Amino acid sequence: MKKIVLATAIAALAVAPGAHAEAKRSHKQMETAQKERVGTLSCEIEGGIGLVIGSSKAVSCEFRQRSGDVERYTGTIGKIGLDVGVTGKQYLSWIVFNTAESRVGDGALSGNYVGASASAAVGVGLGANALIGGNAKNFALQPLSAQAGTGVNLAAGIANLQLKSAG
Repeated sequence: MKKIVLATAIAALAVAPGAHAEAKRSHKQMETAQKERVGTLSCEIEGGIGLVIGSSKAVSCEFRQRSGDVERYTGTIGKIGLDVGVTGKQYLSWIVFNTAESRVGDGALSGNYVGASASAAVGVGLGANALIGGNAKNFALQPLSAQAGTGVNLAAGIANLQLKSAG
């Protein structure tokens, strides 16, 4: 009987560290159901010049999960299509939805996003972007994202946002 109790205690101790690590991972990587709002992505875009047929600018983003956890991303946003003018620093903000059951956390938003884009500015400007992507094409950035910036610019076409985890 003592051997059985001792063996059970040893087995429990051996499993406990793994269970603790798994619980910690599940806090960092939240599993989500399909078509669920998972957070908000806010990006700062460097200013630059539109090159008539397209542009590419660096972005720095912050993803705030519904749980309150925050992740940072860097990357580029580009447009193919009409993009004429000069802009200062711009800010974009999207509501992030998943398009399939997904894990959120640990850089899950990294990947390539593609969609339609339009913006105009004379002094202060506004824009709209609808993007879908991620590594497994499992995230959607809410259509008609808010975009605010300054400059003299007119842009319409296909937007391409590339994100990578900033650690």
